[in-house]
Amino acid sequence: MTDAGATLVATLGGQPQIVTFALDALIAQGEIITDVYLIHLSLNNLRTRHALQRLQQEFLDDHYAGRRCRLRRVPLRANGSELTDIRAAADAEAAWQCIRDLIADLKREGRRLHLCLSGGRRMLALLAMSAAALLCDHQDRIWHMHTPEATLQRVKDSALMHVTPADGVQLIQAPLAPWGAYFPALRALAQTPMQAVETQLRRIVAVDEPQCRQVWERLTMRQRDVLCAFARGLRPDQVADALSISLSTVNTHKTAILAECRVAWELADDESLDYRFIRERFAMFIEGV
Repeated sequence: MTDAGATLVATLGGQPQIVTFALDALIAQGEIITDVYLIHLSLNNLRTRHALQRLQQEFLDDHYAGRRCRLRRVPLRANGSELTDIRAAADAEAAWQCIRDLIADLKREGRRLHLCLSGGRRMLALLAMSAAALLCDHQDRIWHMHTPEATLQRVKDSALMHVTPADGVQLIQAPLAPWGAYFPALRALAQTPMQAVETQLRRIVAVDEPQCRQVWERLTMRQRDVLCAFARGLRPDQVADALSISLSTVNTHKTAILAECRVAWELADDESLDYRFIRERFAMFIEGV
C-alpha cells in the first residue's frame, strides 16, 4: 500500500471498461490514483469517441468512485492533426514522440506511473513500452489485463464498466526493464525517436507471425487457452490456477504446444524448449487473435 498518489497511463480504443477495470484493481491494491491519462487516436473513430464519452461519465467533477481523480486525454498527433491510425513508419514515429513526451513530462514531475497498455491498437503498446524502457524507473509498473472469455462477452462495448472478483478479471504485471535507470546515458535515445521506432518495427517483424499462426491453427481450444496464459507471462503453476486445471494437465498441453513449435520453427530435437519460448514468441501474437 502506498501513501503518495500515482498516475495511471492507459491506451484507449473502443473498450473503455479496460481503463475502469485497471483503475478499480489498482485501488483495490491500495493505490491512490490521482490522475488518469488516456492515449488515443483520432476521435473521428466513432468507437473511440464513444469510449471516451463513457469514461468521462465515470469522472464527474474530477472524481472517480468518490475519490479525487482527474481524467486527461492525450490525442496522438502528426503535423498538428490527430492521427486516425498508424499505417506507416512516419505515423509510428509521430505517435512515439507523443507518448515519449507524455512519459518524460510525468517523470520530470516525479510521478510514479502505472501503464495499462491493453486498450487500442497493439502498436500503441509497443511504442509505449519502448518509451517506458528509456524513461521509467523501478517504481513504475506495466500491466496487462486478462479477462475470461465469458466475462469478455458480457462486458464488451462498455456493457459493464465494473466487475466483481467472481468475474475473474486479472491485472497481470508485465516485466519492465528500465534501461534508462540502469544506464542514464541511454535516456539520450529519447531524443532520437526514429531509432526507437525502427527498433520496435524490427521487433514486430520478429514476432514470427507465420510460425505462430501455424502453431495456433493446429492446437485444440484448451491448448490455445494454455498457450495464451503462458504468452501473458504466467508460470505453469499459475496457468493451472488460472484455468482451474491440474499442473500435470498444464504440462501435457505445454508438451503438445512445444512439439508444434519445434515443427513450425524447424528446431532440432535436442534443442531445449520450455514455457518461456511460448511467452517470447507469442506475447504479441495473441493480442491480434
